[in-house]
Amino acid sequence: MSNFPGSRLLGRGAIAALMSTSLAFSPIAAQACTSFLLSAKDGGKVYGRTLEFGLPLNSQLIVIPRNLTIKGTAPDGTADGGLAWTGKYGAAGANGLGLPVLIDGMNEKGLAGGLLFFPGLAKFQDVPPAEAGNSIASFEMLTYILTSFATVAEVRANLPKIKVSNAPQATFQGLVPLHVTLHDAGGNSLVIEYVDGHLNMYDNPTGVLTNAPALPWHLANLGLYGNLSGKEPAPRKVGDLTIAAPSTGAGLHGMPGDSLSPSRFVRAFNFVQNLPDIPTTAQASTAARHILNNFDIPPGSVVTVAGGAGGGVAGFEITEWSGIADLKNMTYSIWNYANPTARKLDFSKLDLDAKAVRLIPINQPAADIDLSQ
Repeated sequence: MSNFPGSRLLGRGAIAALMSTSLAFSPIAAQACTSFLLSAKDGGKVYGRTLEFGLPLNSQLIVIPRNLTIKGTAPDGTADGGLAWTGKYGAAGANGLGLPVLIDGMNEKGLAGGLLFFPGLAKFQDVPPAEAGNSIASFEMLTYILTSFATVAEVRANLPKIKVSNAPQATFQGLVPLHVTLHDAGGNSLVIEYVDGHLNMYDNPTGVLTNAPALPWHLANLGLYGNLSGKEPAPRKVGDLTIAAPSTGAGLHGMPGDSLSPSRFVRAFNFVQNLPDIPTTAQASTAARHILNNFDIPPGSVVTVAGGAGGGVAGFEITEWSGIADLKNMTYSIWNYANPTARKLDFSKLDLDAKAVRLIPINQPAADIDLSQ
């Protein structure tokens, strides 16, 4: 385990070295998930994220009740051959590929987070057969965490007690390379990354996470964009000539606008940092949705090829869905490519004492409101 103290301790030479080393071993693939945490003055926290992929994940809403016995996958991919645990907390969010696992969501104690693609770097622990019963697969990490722990501190203290293996997943035909972003109701943020078989847990003061490279690289890279600001620069005087920006927005001139993971991290960080004080959690949810809109990928701008990035299928990568978790009012909302209307789960109305996992489709068609008459 390790903690990264922040890019403020690195000079430009160290930043450049970290960038070149990380890029040499980590192809920056197209999977374009972006996540962040917002805070409101009423004490509320709002977690938002997008989900992009070339392979359709066909996500549904999923509700996992408390006190349910869950069995993990064995290191060789055998279903139910890994760790068996009884969930302490009820959790809800989004799944993928029809599986009874969370790829994003929150639990009844206000711990929220998501699995984000981490290609080229993710390598989990080698687990011998004798230890299979204390291991889970990479795609089961969030399910285990949200059904077992209430805070970031609990995750940090207890996750090292189990193993996360390199178990294959059938649809992916191999390992699913992932890292985890977590936030609790107290505003603490944690990033979990397994690299070269080692567990790294990083406190994340930015609350932002995208994809590869690893979090320390992204934090160091922010130092290259320290000039960005929401404030307008003053006009320059050169003799009798006044040189002024042609429009507002010049404070963010030079902010990267492409869909690469490092560029999205820089944009998300600046959008979050430049927000004015937000009085209420409801207003923070509205602000989160507007920030998420900036990362919406339309079809055709990211092309995927068979056997390559984006799930190994040929086509287009799109923003399949986006979601918001309100850690104060205990709601989870999601909207997808076909329907921008948010569908919400309210924890005060969920049956968290049910005896089985509940799957809820989100394929409802969009409906316009006709105000012509």
